[in-house]
Amino acid sequence: MNPIQEYFYRIEEPERSTLLFLRDTILASDPENITETFSFGLPFIKYKKKMLCYFYYSKKYQKHYLSFYHGDRLDYPELIQDGRKKFKILLINTEEDIPVEFILNLTQEVKRYIK
Repeated sequence: MNPIQEYFYRIEEPERSTLLFLRDTILASDPENITETFSFGLPFIKYKKKMLCYFYYSKKYQKHYLSFYHGDRLDYPELIQDGRKKFKILLINTEEDIPVEFILNLTQEVKRYIK
């Protein structure tokens, strides 16, 4: 098992399935340009080999989240900055419907800032 698979398989259900679904959805949204790597012990999704977003867990909020690079340029009330300079996070609530279209729109918007 590779490090990315290990990361996700250490997560309990139903969070694991939700995060794997989001990962697959983002990767499939632009298979020619979006790739994933494992850095700093986390799965990163990259666009043209530059950081787009990554998955992590917030001890403060007790939830997994998707962190978007160039989040400082995104203006949505669903995103939390919490003192981060370049990133904003979207908490993933497995008790609610996953905002797939919103997440894909965020990735599209972040792509515009990647040079």
